[in-house]
Amino acid sequence: MLLNRKTLIAILIILISSFIALSFFIAHHLVWQFDIKASLFIQKFQAGWLDKVMLGISFFGELPYSLLSVVIVGAIFYWYKYKREALFISTTLLSGLIILGVKNMINRPRPTSFYVRLVEVNRFQSYPSGHTLSYVLFFGFLIILMNTLHNIPKATKHIVTYLSAFLIITIAPSRIYLGAHWFTDTLGGFLLGLICLFPLCYFYFKKGSKINRS
Repeated sequence: MLLNRKTLIAILIILISSFIALSFFIAHHLVWQFDIKASLFIQKFQAGWLDKVMLGISFFGELPYSLLSVVIVGAIFYWYKYKREALFISTTLLSGLIILGVKNMINRPRPTSFYVRLVEVNRFQSYPSGHTLSYVLFFGFLIILMNTLHNIPKATKHIVTYLSAFLIITIAPSRIYLGAHWFTDTLGGFLLGLICLFPLCYFYFKKGSKINRS
């Protein structure tokens, strides 16, 4: 059952308010004890193979692979005559500008080896997590498309939906495990990803697009 307009607006307001409140908190608590405890808890489970798995999960968020992923997926949709979908998929790249803007405003340093184990060393600021934002936005939109478009084979729908859901669920633990982000970085990225997903879906469904649900 689809949520009505007022409910969706209320959810969006809650998400925006939560993100703003979290951002203000982080700006005044660059290193928070809870974040340290969360990182140490997740990093208790260490193994060489697990390092590789976590790096693999984060792979699609690394430049230039994140850019290539969007371009390739957009090209596939375009090839199969889903030109409008290809255009909207391409617009997810704009989230890179949003994340850079917020990172520069908050200016939170990355976790250091003084606090956590660093499997991956990153540049740029820590808050919010760009990986988490891009995964929620890009793979979240793919899930919506798979459950909206009617000419896509069921097997393809299931594979893309489950793989996308897996990546969305695991990206935050992956970034914390790798020592790339604090828990609150990933929470901020998750909230901002959902916030960005709202206007993307709004404009996608707005103009009487002839889309049938399967």
